[in-house]
Amino acid sequence: MSSPTLAVTPVATVEILDAGAHHMPAVQAIYSHYVLHDLCSFEEEVPTVEQMQSRRNDALRNGMPYLVALKNGEVAGYAYASAYRARSAYRHTVEDSIYVAQGMHGHGIGTALLAEVIRRCTDSGFTQMVAVVGNSANAGSQRLHESLGFERVGVLRDVGFKFGQWVDTVLMQRALR
Repeated sequence: MSSPTLAVTPVATVEILDAGAHHMPAVQAIYSHYVLHDLCSFEEEVPTVEQMQSRRNDALRNGMPYLVALKNGEVAGYAYASAYRARSAYRHTVEDSIYVAQGMHGHGIGTALLAEVIRRCTDSGFTQMVAVVGNSANAGSQRLHESLGFERVGVLRDVGFKFGQWVDTVLMQRALR
């Protein structure tokens, strides 16, 4: 796969920062909506703020970004990278995750977050980024990833069961070098 140049429209009112411990209650609140009401996350029980903090610490300990987007001073979304798989042969590949607060879609928040995750992972020497998009009907996430150079490389059919239905995941990939 070739690695296209990032073309991001600047969003003056969105600030991307490293997530701090003080951001984690807002991050947990954003994520809880997706756990309780959406098929993009296959998690079925809302993690606590402490569990979200532990996940953030794991990402940082492994040299991966964990970011928040602030719009008008409020956390409007978050994104991070994590190891794609635990086995050492996968050590150069990361997986991205992005969540935008309800009512904040369409403001460039997801684009700004993903572009910064890509930049930081590239600068850290990772070579591939994978997106595992929960729910094949999640066109918004697929369009966001495609806009930043990801290609759809496969679909895993009926791999999750949530809200009484079987759910696919879409695999997308982008070279970082």
